[in-house]
Amino acid sequence: MTRLGALANRIFVDVELVAYVLLGVMLAFGAVLGMIGAASSALEAAQARGTADSLLVMIDRLLFVLMIIEILHTVRVSFRSGSLVCEPFLVVGLIASIRRVLVITLESSQASKPGNWSADSQALFNASMIELSVLAGLILIMVIAIVLLRRSAKSTPAAKEAG
Repeated sequence: MTRLGALANRIFVDVELVAYVLLGVMLAFGAVLGMIGAASSALEAAQARGTADSLLVMIDRLLFVLMIIEILHTVRVSFRSGSLVCEPFLVVGLIASIRRVLVITLESSQASKPGNWSADSQALFNASMIELSVLAGLILIMVIAIVLLRRSAKSTPAAKEAG
């Protein structure tokens, strides 16, 4: 490698390091703010005696914080290993999908209450069922992908030892 190439490589590594550190700090700050918001939502849910809306907001915020923490974990693992790991992204996708399922379920349950049924609520309900079906398939695919990744990670060291 030439001197210019080595210098460029070092600069890019340093820029990558700074980007990872800044990203990690911002994600940690977002997680702290999310936890404060989740605690606030928990207090509101307690004051509202656990209504469905207040509980959904609290769970939604907690799942959002969990997603941020998983992304932060991914950044940390990528920083340590120097390579991108797939499983944390699948976990974040799984959490996001479950989060969306909860929101859709609450929205459709509100629309199907007695006295709220109309052509618009019927259309919302039908669209919600289609979206829930797609999300269920997506969740199943992500779970299978996580299981396959874990199995392949377990079999890789054994294959290296045998070879």
